[in-house]
Amino acid sequence: QVQLVESGGGLVQAGGSLRLSCAASGRTFSAYALGWFRQAPGKEREFLAAINWSGRRTYYADSVKGRFTIFRVNANNTVYLQMNSLKSEDTAVYYCALDFGNNVATFQASVDYWGQGTQVTVFS
Repeated sequence: QVQLVESGGGLVQAGGSLRLSCAASGRTFSAYALGWFRQAPGKEREFLAAINWSGRRTYYADSVKGRFTIFRVNANNTVYLQMNSLKSEDTAVYYCALDFGNNVATFQASVDYWGQGTQVTVFS
């Protein structure tokens, strides 16, 4: 079993930045990819970014490429999502996810565990 706990969500003005964190615990001795999704009210869950175990491979959705950066620190089993130039349409619940397949290209369809989500609200 794996537990994922997100933090760092909150209120931010449009144009501002926010960094989300997700700490993994439990069965974390195997290599795994980590990533982020979000879900806005009335919309489907949307993939944002993924990163493999070594951190050398990342994959981004076009909607956030250039604005969001995913990175991880394996020493503390944590993945981060740095979000810059935030827009009102970035308002959503952000979810951390884990895939033991460790393949960023297939991450969207291979999630093994989900976090509980953290709310991000961008106001103008």
